Amino acid sequence: MFRGQYFHTIDPKGRLSIPAKFRETLGDGAGGTLVIANGEHCLEVYPQEVWERLEAKVRSLPMLQREVQHFIRLYLSSGADVEMDGQGRVLIPPASREFAGLTKEVALVGGIDRFEIWNRERWEEFQRTHRPELPALFEKLSSMGV
Repeated sequence: MFRGQYFHTIDPKGRLSIPAKFRETLGDGAGGTLVIANGEHCLEVYPQEVWERLEAKVRSLPMLQREVQHFIRLYLSSGADVEMDGQGRVLIPPASREFAGLTKEVALVGGIDRFEIWNRERWEEFQRTHRPELPALFEKLSSMGV
């Protein structure tokens, strides 16, 4: 389970240290394959097995349906495999860094079965602008059985 928020820096080569708590969730903490995909304003990082389950679910959908095709083209196609090194770092591909606006200060945000990597300023702005929605979200999720 990925939970919490962590603030780190990304080095000029694009290497980012994964928080120890997230590495614990991934298993042995080093050498694991992750999949990085372009999310909404950020990068989404999946353990490989979670990404493969998502692909399997999409594969079971009607492939001729326009929405399915668009999801594959716009989201799944952005997935990139990255390896975590022995120091718990990943090298984020240049195109992914550019998409998410990652230059130096980043926020790693837990999201249950995956986590997100945000430009820190974007993350703080997202929190500021969307925090007022939280009471309505509690109500909506309550109506969904949460």
